[in-house]
Amino acid sequence: MNILLLGSGGRESAFAWKISQSPKCTSLYIAPGNAGTGRYGTNVNLKVTDFEGIKAFALANNIDMVLVGPEEPLVKGIHDYFLADEQLKNIPVIGPQQEAAQLEGSKDFSKAFMQRNGVPTATSRTFTRDTLQEGFDYLATAGLPVVLKADGLAAGKGVLICLTLEEARQELNAMLTEAKFGHASSKVVIEQFLQGIELSVFVLTDGNNYKILPEAKDYKRIGEGDTGLNTGGMGSVSPVPFADAAFMQKVEEKVIIPTIEGLKKEGIPYKGFIFIGLMNTLGEPWVIEYNCRMGDPETESVMLRIESDLVNLLQGVAEGNLNEKEMIISPKTAATVVCVAGGYPGEYLKNKTISGIDNVRDSHVFHAGTTQVGDDVQATGGRVLAISTLQNDMFSALQQATADASRIYYDGVYFRKDIGFDLL
Repeated sequence: MNILLLGSGGRESAFAWKISQSPKCTSLYIAPGNAGTGRYGTNVNLKVTDFEGIKAFALANNIDMVLVGPEEPLVKGIHDYFLADEQLKNIPVIGPQQEAAQLEGSKDFSKAFMQRNGVPTATSRTFTRDTLQEGFDYLATAGLPVVLKADGLAAGKGVLICLTLEEARQELNAMLTEAKFGHASSKVVIEQFLQGIELSVFVLTDGNNYKILPEAKDYKRIGEGDTGLNTGGMGSVSPVPFADAAFMQKVEEKVIIPTIEGLKKEGIPYKGFIFIGLMNTLGEPWVIEYNCRMGDPETESVMLRIESDLVNLLQGVAEGNLNEKEMIISPKTAATVVCVAGGYPGEYLKNKTISGIDNVRDSHVFHAGTTQVGDDVQATGGRVLAISTLQNDMFSALQQATADASRIYYDGVYFRKDIGFDLL
C-alpha cells in the first residue's frame, strides 16, 4: 500500500516509525513531516489543510490510504472532501468525518452528546456574548473552582480553571466580549471542576467495532512538580498503574460502549481514533473531553507498546472488519520526555541547531518541531523532540528516557526531569 500521513509533529513521527515497519506498506509519504520523519518515508511539502494539493498528490502517487494526524483537517472536513470527490471516494481516510469531528471541534457539541448518551461528565452550561449576564448568574451558583472552556479549537490553550468568582467573571467576559481565544471562544462552556487524577484512553473504531489501545498519562505543565503554564504536553507514560483491569472495565462499560453506540444511534459515522480524556475520581471515570485523533505526546508512548501491525489495524477500520484484526500490547512500560525550546510555552527561541541526537542510547528520538537546514537539524517549534523508550518496568523507562534527553543539546533546551515520578 502507498500511505499518506498528514501532520508534522511528534505524533506523526511515531505513526511514521510504526507504519514503516509494516510489510503492507510499500511507500509512506508524510505531509509536511519534519526533519525526523524522512527516515521512515518521504516528506511532502503540503499543508494539512490544502485539500486540493492533497488530492493532486494522492492521485499522482496512487495513494491507497490517508491517515490524518492532527485535528484541524478533520474538523475542516477532509474526510468529507474525499467522499464527495469521484476520483478520491475509494481512498479510505482514517479519521472521522466533519460532523463526528465536532466531538473535538465544539465543546458544546461534545457535552450535549455525552448528556444524551449517558456518558459520565461534569455538569455544565454553554453561554454566548448575548447570554453573558446569564453566564455571570450561573457562575454565582456553580461552586469553586470552576472551569471555563472555549467552545472551538484553541490549540490546547482554551481551558481555564478559575479559583475565585471575580477571576471567573473577568475571564468569561474576556473570552466572550474580547475574543480572548479568537472565534474559538464565541461560545464558552462553564463546567463543574472535577477532583481526581487524569489519564488518556484511546480507542480505534471502524464505526461498529473497536479496539482499546494502551492508555497513557501525559504531563501538561511546563514546570517540575506540575507547576507553571500549560503546554501541549511535556511527557507521557504508559501503562498507568491506577488504571487497573477493574477501572478499565468501568471505562469500557460506562464510557467507550455508550460513546460508540451513541454515534451509531445518532447516525454519525466514525472511522478513526477517539481520544478520551478522563478523570479518575474515587475510582470512577468521568469524561473531561473527547479528541477526534490521537494525543501528543501520548502517541509516542502508545505506539511503542503496540506489537501488532498498525497498517493491518487501519485496514480493519477502512474495511469495517476491525474485530477480525489482532491487537497485541506489550506488558512493558513506555516513557516519553519532551525537549522544548527555551521560553516555551511563551515566546520561544527558534532556528537553534541541535546536536547529540546520535548519542541517544536506548530511546527513540521522535522529532516534533524540527526542520532540516543543509546538514543541520534545527529546533523550529515549541516542542522540539520526544525522547521515548520501552523498558521492563516504569523506573527503568523513566530513567532511560530522562538520561537520553540529557544527551541532546541546543541553545535553550529544556525538559522536565520528573515525568512519571508521581506514579512510582
